[in-house]
Amino acid sequence: MNLKNRIAALLISSTLTARAQPMITLSMDQLHDKIMGGWAGQTIGVTYGAPVEFRYNGTMVNAYHKLNWYDGLLKKTMVESPGVYDDLYMDLTFVEVFEHEGLDAPAASHAKAFANAGYMLWHANQAARYNLLNGIAPPASGYWLNNPHADCIDYQIESDFAGLMSPGMPNTASEISDKIGHIMNYGDGWYGGVFTGAMYSLTFISDDIDFIVNEALKTIPENTDYHQCISDVISWHKAFPDDWRETWFRIQKKWTDEKGCPEGVFSPFDIDAKVNSAYVVLGLLYGQKDFGKTLEITTRCGQDADCNPSSAGGILGTMLGYRGIPDYWKMGLKDIEDMDFKYTTTSLNEAYDMGTKQALLNIKRNGGRMSGDTVYIKRQTPTAVRREISFEGLNPVEKRWIGKNLNDTLAFHFTGNGFVVGGECRMTNGPGHETSNDKYATVEVFIDGKLSETVKLPVNPITRRHEICWNYQLPEKKHEVELRLIHPDPEIECFLSEFMYYSYMAAK
Repeated sequence: MNLKNRIAALLISSTLTARAQPMITLSMDQLHDKIMGGWAGQTIGVTYGAPVEFRYNGTMVNAYHKLNWYDGLLKKTMVESPGVYDDLYMDLTFVEVFEHEGLDAPAASHAKAFANAGYMLWHANQAARYNLLNGIAPPASGYWLNNPHADCIDYQIESDFAGLMSPGMPNTASEISDKIGHIMNYGDGWYGGVFTGAMYSLTFISDDIDFIVNEALKTIPENTDYHQCISDVISWHKAFPDDWRETWFRIQKKWTDEKGCPEGVFSPFDIDAKVNSAYVVLGLLYGQKDFGKTLEITTRCGQDADCNPSSAGGILGTMLGYRGIPDYWKMGLKDIEDMDFKYTTTSLNEAYDMGTKQALLNIKRNGGRMSGDTVYIKRQTPTAVRREISFEGLNPVEKRWIGKNLNDTLAFHFTGNGFVVGGECRMTNGPGHETSNDKYATVEVFIDGKLSETVKLPVNPITRRHEICWNYQLPEKKHEVELRLIHPDPEIECFLSEFMYYSYMAAK
């Protein structure tokens, strides 16, 4: 064959290879085993880290603090502390909607199921629930002007299902996250879910942790703090491959100046998505595919120390598959696999089956197919989602403790461009009387003498407003904020905790 013909043959061969390359294959058993590993890994991880959740804020979990694991811990936690599994029952809320309505279930259906569920919520989730119950639909329910917790971790801990139902299809996972993640988050809070979903998706096609992390990061726009934070972790891991604590210190030094979540500003508490995502990545990179090492490192990073090992355990569990998770870490798992997670009608065994069913439907919808026992997946190259930035132009200036009830009127003065008033409405006869109570207080918010909004403040913790009021769009100048309690009820007290304000001017 002459040179011209050889080149032509090579070109034809390369074209055929390029065309064939996007299609990857798994056996039906492999697919099911990986999905089982994802759900089981989450469950193990959250159980392991739960005892130290938010007990170590701004510091690592002490080396001498023993992290326990034993046969029976899973069942004990499921029975005695079912609220630990918000990572799971939140995911399953959306899985159940897909099961009942199909893959085209609209955001409104997911929002309705989420808003009316019986479980307690916090941060972006609770702020979104209040918005939904009071007429603010998605995506506005998660938008930062309507949700002071838009950058919090909430959708990140709920996004596992999006990747598990999108094997090898990270962009499809991102589309699911666009629809559901914006119910409760925006910006970094949404990116946490997009990135996590992409990592899950890519574990179906690779067992290289570095590849999975780097490829998943391509779903996040480069000119964002979230992308830069995770990029830093990747770089620091390369620079200090044997010292995860050094990377932890560098994350702490550069990325922990919270300015969104009112509870995290002027506080070591940090529920920001990018920081906790960084801990997940740190655990995955330094864990080197060792399941126990990954969980321990991620947990010892502190902050949301149950959700983060849940994400890391789920991602690694998907990569290893259920059978690949060491037996030590599956101790007691069989005892709980038929138990419904609280607030759901779904057990792990049912999640395994529903997850596989939904993944197969999604594979077929996106150009794949099934033939006998073989699943053909049309592989996707990760692409970046749109750029979103929360709390831009807002720099925290001061947080003042109030610590008293609003009995009639109360005014605050500050110079800046935004504020948040924290607090809660509760029954005067003490805790335990709020649940299922439909009572609420009404507060008028005046800014510079003009009525800004009239706020309904339920005493029921399920439907509560996470903060009393806020406004992030004020002109930079001196302002007066006055709160007026309308129609006081002697059975209700409106407690004001803190007043925090922002400025365009960066802190010196």
